[in-house]
Amino acid sequence: MPTEAIDPPGIAWLRVSPKYVTVRRAGWALANLIWLAVLSVPLVLVLSGAWTWPPLWLAAAVPAVMLLLALGRLALIPRQVRSIGYAEREDDLLIRRGIFFQRTLVVPYGRMQYVDIGAGPVERALGLCTLKLHTASAGTSAEIPGLPAGEGARLREQLSARGEARLAGL
Repeated sequence: MPTEAIDPPGIAWLRVSPKYVTVRRAGWALANLIWLAVLSVPLVLVLSGAWTWPPLWLAAAVPAVMLLLALGRLALIPRQVRSIGYAEREDDLLIRRGIFFQRTLVVPYGRMQYVDIGAGPVERALGLCTLKLHTASAGTSAEIPGLPAGEGARLREQLSARGEARLAGL
């Protein structure tokens, strides 16, 4: 349910690329395979007879519960990606994200110190990048992941130019 604090009226949100779902799923798979392997060690040791404790049901339940929770997170990834958006306004950039805990971040162009673009191996393979905005405030973590590379380059140049124009006016 949209609220005025999170979704100001009259804002046309631009969304990130749907390909970003693949990037998130790749990260999910890597992290969960590692956790599943670690949590399955007691099960393997109990089945091999090297350990007599924990009981077999407990040794099997821990990785099974973790796998169920991980599959639940996997189902949320497409919706999480669809919740990421940004909007360029005259004086600032709005960045929105979140399903359950929604957040809208407003970054004034005059506060931007520099704009950074990065891309991991999966992002590069899909032609995506992550745009990061750095401000004087250490608490500001403004980033827009999953942008097509061309849109990221355009946005970097546009935001840098607007930031310089606002600083020159100070």
